[in-house]
Amino acid sequence: MKTYVLKLTQNLPISLDEAWDFFSSPHNLARITPPEMNFIVTSVYNGDAKMYPGMIITYKVSPVLGIPLRWMTEITHVQEGKYFVDEQRFGPYALWHHQHHFKEIPGGVEMTDLLHYAIPFGPIGRLTNAVMVGKKVRKVFEFRKKAVKDIFGVYKG
Repeated sequence: MKTYVLKLTQNLPISLDEAWDFFSSPHNLARITPPEMNFIVTSVYNGDAKMYPGMIITYKVSPVLGIPLRWMTEITHVQEGKYFVDEQRFGPYALWHHQHHFKEIPGGVEMTDLLHYAIPFGPIGRLTNAVMVGKKVRKVFEFRKKAVKDIFGVYKG
């Protein structure tokens, strides 16, 4: 199984607490996901609850041709204000391990995403990633970068 890695860093002009509160809430995911993906959190989830290891979050998402898919992730690691990890338990990937790191910097927060993912189906999955999935994943993160900038403003360091 071929594993792909995507690492992205973005500086935000907000406090560490503000960044943590926003990104650790599943309900904000739709705000930073391209609208054509029809991203909906379907979990019975108390929005005021703190994220914790073992938390299960379910979604509906339409990443390709408007076809809805169900996706389930588990929050496997949390260090409040520093990082959390979500891992797919059910969904379109053979592997999805997404680390979200936050670090205070002068004038804001440095946010780093480290994503490891794999596509099922061996050689067909590798071809699918080269032709479509890899581009789509990068496009989602590019949209997110712009959406976050629109929400919080431009980091001026």
